[in-house]
This record gives sequence, C-alpha cells and structure tokens, in this order.
Amino acid sequence: MLTEKEKFDGLSLLGVELNQIQDLDILMERVLTRARHFANADAGSIYIMHGDNLHFTYTQNDTLQQRMNEGEKLIYSIFRIPIDKYSISGYAALTGTALNIEDVYRIDSTKPYQFSKQFDEASDYRTCSVLTIPLKGVNNDLLGILQIINARDSENHVVAFSENDEQVMNHFAGIASVALERAKMTRSIFLRMIRMAELRDPTETSAHVNRVAGYAVEIYEKWAQRRNIEEGIIDKNRDILRMAAMLHDVGKVAISDLILRKPARLDMDEFEVIKQHTVLGAKLFSDRESDFDKAAWQVTLNHHERWDGTGYPGHIDYVSGKPLPGYALADGSEKGKKQEEIPIFGRIVALADVYDALASKRAYKTAWDDSAVLETIQKNSGKHFDPELVEIFFSRLKIIKSIQKRYEDMEKKSLDSDASGVFSLGNS
Repeated sequence: MLTEKEKFDGLSLLGVELNQIQDLDILMERVLTRARHFANADAGSIYIMHGDNLHFTYTQNDTLQQRMNEGEKLIYSIFRIPIDKYSISGYAALTGTALNIEDVYRIDSTKPYQFSKQFDEASDYRTCSVLTIPLKGVNNDLLGILQIINARDSENHVVAFSENDEQVMNHFAGIASVALERAKMTRSIFLRMIRMAELRDPTETSAHVNRVAGYAVEIYEKWAQRRNIEEGIIDKNRDILRMAAMLHDVGKVAISDLILRKPARLDMDEFEVIKQHTVLGAKLFSDRESDFDKAAWQVTLNHHERWDGTGYPGHIDYVSGKPLPGYALADGSEKGKKQEEIPIFGRIVALADVYDALASKRAYKTAWDDSAVLETIQKNSGKHFDPELVEIFFSRLKIIKSIQKRYEDMEKKSLDSDASGVFSLGNS
C-alpha cells in the first residue's frame, strides 16, 4: 500500500507520466492501472461516454487474473449502459458526482440506483466496495466514468474506500481527464485521416484499422516478452505501434477510385498501381522526426512484404520509386525484403492485416469462414508470415477474437447494469 506521502508524490508526477502516452486505448489501460495502485483496489473499469450512453471500455481484476495460467489474459464482454439514475455509473455520470459505496449488495432501497449481481455470478467474483468517479474535460464535459472496486487493507482484506481515498481519486480523475481528452483528440485526428482513405476505399474503415491495431499490439507484446525487453520499452512501443498500425493503408488516398472501388479482383496493371500505396504512405512520414514517424514509416512501407521475399515494394528508394543498388531483378523490378530484413512492426501488421481482410467482407468477396481463415494463416507460416508470429497469433487467438468482436459493432452490446465486467478465461 502507498503511504500518504507516496500518493501525494505520485499525483505530482502523474500528469507527466500520462501525457507521454498518445494512444487512447493504451492510455486507458495505464489510467486504470495507476488508479487501482493509488487506492490499492482489486479491480476496476473505465466507461467512455458515447452519445447518451457509457461504453464499458476497459477493465482489470487481480483476483480473476490470479486464477489464470501464466501468460493468459482476461477476456471481457463489451457493453453499454444508459446515462440515467438506475445504475451506479449511470447515476454518477448523470449527476456529475462521485459515489463511494461500502457494499453494493447493501445499497439503501430508497436509492434510485442498485447493483446487478449477474456479473459476479457469471465470473464467481464478489464485488463489495465501489468508488465511482466522473471523468470531466476542461469545459466540465463528461468524458466517462472511472470505477475502482474492492479496496484492500495491508493484509489484503476487502475494506471500504476511505474519505481520503475519495479525495485522492477525485484529484487523480482531474489529472487523468486532461490526458484522456488529449488522447481522444489525437484519436479523432487519426480517424479523420482514415475517413479520408475510407472515402476512396470503402474497406478502409475505422473498425478495420482498430482491429488491425489491436491484433498488432497483442502479437508484439508476446514477441517482446520472449526477448526479455524491458517493460517500459514494451509499453512505449505498444503505444507507438497501435497508432502506426491504424495508418497502415493511409497511402491509398493517392490511388484512383476506379481501382479502389472496383467490385472485382484487380488485373496486373491495376495491381501494380495499388502496390504504390506502400511507398506513398511512407512518404507521409519521410521526415521521421519522432519515434511515431519512424514506426509509421516502417508499417506503411513494409506491411505487404512477405517472409519468403515475394512481397512488395521490396528494397526500394521510396522517394524515387526505383530499386536500391544491387536489388534490381533482370526485368527491372526489385527484390522483396525477406525474413528479418522486414522490420518487426511491418511483419506484425502484415499478419494482422491479412487476418482481418480474410475474416471481413470486402467489395469483391464475402467474409471467409473462420476455419478457412485460420487454415490459410497456418499454411502461410514461413511463406507469407514470420513463423514465430504465427505461433504467437494462435497462442493469443481468444484475445484476438475478443478484439474482433469488440469492433464488430459495439452498439449491439447493450446491457443496463453495473459491475466489474463479464469475464471468461482465455489463452494468450
């Protein structure tokens, strides 16, 4: 447990720590982790406001995590709740006030809000103390709700959140809200860029790029852990990769509509044109002044390279579009990069992008059956894809499928209640 001085010192550094994270999803994970640390809470959730609803966006639970094997992750359902007086989070959002409840199973019957125990029953968990804090932007607009669950004392017994916990977490929420508002703005800018591409290419949707980015982060995390890369570096690279992966096809904005919107497979000449989206995308990040620029340059340029060297654009001067010296073939084309000549971020996004493309409906095809998609990924291990990354992909398949479902259609996930989340145990 943190001492009062440690909490005060931690709050003074919190803004700096959170403002180093650019991606909204990675930031929410860090906010929840730090909030639970400050209050020594067993579990917690973040709800983000969308329209008139709160979307259950991220959750953590130490008790359920400890039941799992090493390397496994919690898989949780995504749902939304209305902003009204009938749920704990809905009430806090509606009124803009914090709720500190000692035991959610003993809420006074005169209160308009009550706790639904169906989540506890589904996950074999006992929610007791709950502290729910509104997250508000600089103009006092509601961003969402931070909810931490089951405070623990020095002997790890569940206790109520104290008044001091409430004061600290209100201060914490104010600092976190500034970072979240900034990250939401950054995400909005990215999605506008993606919508530009979507205007040209209807397959390049915000759902597609969010799925590809989510898959990529999961694959990278396991790859990096195997190499004993420092946790701080992994966290930084997860943040950078997620944003870079979202922009993998941004170069398509410069490709003709006649090609992008063709409701059939491309002929050879058309395919040569569309291959240029890798080079055109890389040019957008050619200055490479930041770690993000470098990552986005790697991803846009290399996400169509293949492990066996038959991909594109190969060893090319992306400014002139010509093969680099020593890499031109007899027909004037360039050799593809192969194996570890392809940067790791490019290899990861290649796998994530193909998986989502096969599993999704496109202008020229229906979504493939899941078994056919997985069989194709496995058959292309060592050909199209890095074999180690394919093995990691299958080891995290349940997490990857939960990401796929999350961005399939969040509006379908409607459930009017409050809790620490519905969990299942998934291999990763």
